[in-house]
Amino acid sequence: MSGRRSARSGRGATGAPPAEHAPAGTPADQDPTIVVRPPSAGGAATVRGRAAADAPHIHPTAIIEPGVTIGPQTAIADGVHVRGPSVIGRECIVGEKTYIADGVTIADGVKINTHVHICSGVTIESSVMIAAGVVFTNERYPRAADYQGEGAAPSPMPEALKTVVRIGTTIGAGALIGPGVDIGPWAMVGMGAVVTRDVLPHALMVGAPARVAGWVCVCGTPLGGAAVAAPAECKRCGRRYQVTYGPRGRILSALEPGP
Repeated sequence: MSGRRSARSGRGATGAPPAEHAPAGTPADQDPTIVVRPPSAGGAATVRGRAAADAPHIHPTAIIEPGVTIGPQTAIADGVHVRGPSVIGRECIVGEKTYIADGVTIADGVKINTHVHICSGVTIESSVMIAAGVVFTNERYPRAADYQGEGAAPSPMPEALKTVVRIGTTIGAGALIGPGVDIGPWAMVGMGAVVTRDVLPHALMVGAPARVAGWVCVCGTPLGGAAVAAPAECKRCGRRYQVTYGPRGRILSALEPGP
């Protein structure tokens, strides 16, 4: 460990500061969120109040740097490296040998498989699944040095681009996510796809560069090919979708409220 964990509550998965007072009926000393603090703060990793089962589980070989906030019931596997400041929400899973850079925000219920690289500037909303070997990037024209013989700054430069992965998205194994893209809600990126532009909601993306090959329901069931007709109805769960047309072609949106 490169820092010591403290039981003091920090910023949540949305980046908002914690409430000054605990909700009614919840004692203030029962927040199992962990905030990793510099070694100078002293004290071993502890969780106040609630049963240990409610606290984050962090493997002894994981490297959690100062400034990282980890929500309750989140599991961090062996060999994971999380740099601070960054935020990981509650009930997440971070798989073996995954790297999470500083400036990353991960919301609740996110499942990250093994050997995933998440660079600075990535925001991942709730209920996202990221399969093994996915790589995020944040610069289009990176260099090892700014000038001849002069090393580049270790942190991303101001031109580093932000990426957002919206609620419910699935990113398949080995996919490459280019810088500055917005992956829409409930989209599905196929294994090995190379995403270089924004992804529409519910779109099934395959290939290099990734293209729309079809559409998927909230439950993950395919709704049809790229030319799906309206109204689209899921054969598995019965959800229905309307099809509208925008600058990039078809856009699916649910006729009923989301889950």
